Amino acid sequence: MKTDLNLLLECLKYQMEHPTTQKEALVTIYSACQQNSDASDYFREIGGLMFVYNLAKSSVHSMVKEAAFFTLGGLAENNVFCQQTLCTSGSFEDLYRHLTNNDSSVNLKRMSVYFLIALVSNNRRGQMCARESGCLNALLQLFRTSLSVCDVKLLDQKINEYHLWSSTCSALCASVNNPQNEENQKFCSLVFPHAKDWLQSSIKPEIVRPVCSFIGLTVANNSRMQQFFVSVGGLAVLDELLVKLRHNSLASTKLAVVVTKTIDACIADNSAVGINLPRYNIVPNLLTLLSYKHLDPGEKNSIILTLGHCTDGFWTNMFQETNGLFFF
Repeated sequence: MKTDLNLLLECLKYQMEHPTTQKEALVTIYSACQQNSDASDYFREIGGLMFVYNLAKSSVHSMVKEAAFFTLGGLAENNVFCQQTLCTSGSFEDLYRHLTNNDSSVNLKRMSVYFLIALVSNNRRGQMCARESGCLNALLQLFRTSLSVCDVKLLDQKINEYHLWSSTCSALCASVNNPQNEENQKFCSLVFPHAKDWLQSSIKPEIVRPVCSFIGLTVANNSRMQQFFVSVGGLAVLDELLVKLRHNSLASTKLAVVVTKTIDACIADNSAVGINLPRYNIVPNLLTLLSYKHLDPGEKNSIILTLGHCTDGFWTNMFQETNGLFFF
């Protein structure tokens, strides 16, 4: 493994005029280090990590830049020391330039987003750098613009744009979660109206799953974000989505459970949100969903937990409104 990595690094250094060869070497380095933290450590120790980083900055060939960001993302994703080494303000400034440059190809932006995900995952410092460098704002802009509602019917023809948009959703999720980052959650809530529009316009799993993950993590354990999402009509849209997916088919049921978990994140431990629940048909819809036979135990538990939070919010508000006095 060490011999291979040394040879691959030498290949990168002495093939500067051959971008195709460099790309192949970078992809091979990624493969050698993927799921092998020791290999990643060794490559970092022999100077390979910083050489690839500098190559990503200096190469004039788009294919080399894309492959370099792909490799850097794999190294940072697989090895915390590589992640810490690369988690600098300079890295985020470079990523910001690529994400906001109109001349950057869709694939270059996608590889940049992948690298960004690796830098912010499980890393509070990376989350902070993403916000302060402007990368978080760039991601929000990509969420709004990299794929349009009219493109949803043409996903096969717009597959690169979809992959960029989907990766952007993943990056936003990593920016607000694990550890929970309330400042980033506040930033991301700016696109709640746009996320709501996505859910109103499509019931495709390719759209619903990423958007629901983004919403669920952005409101999780944050009462202000939960209430803001409700205020822009988010809970109503999730309720409508449950109705659309209530067809008792396997695919629809699986997606309905995803929506259920998102609803749960929006209402859990927030009695102020519970006031709004009687306006919707969430509880009857969940009970109907719970009656479907092809649910597995974990899915049933998710629905029951959401029902519990729904009724908990209702009784908490009743208790407060009656000053704790119930008449039977």
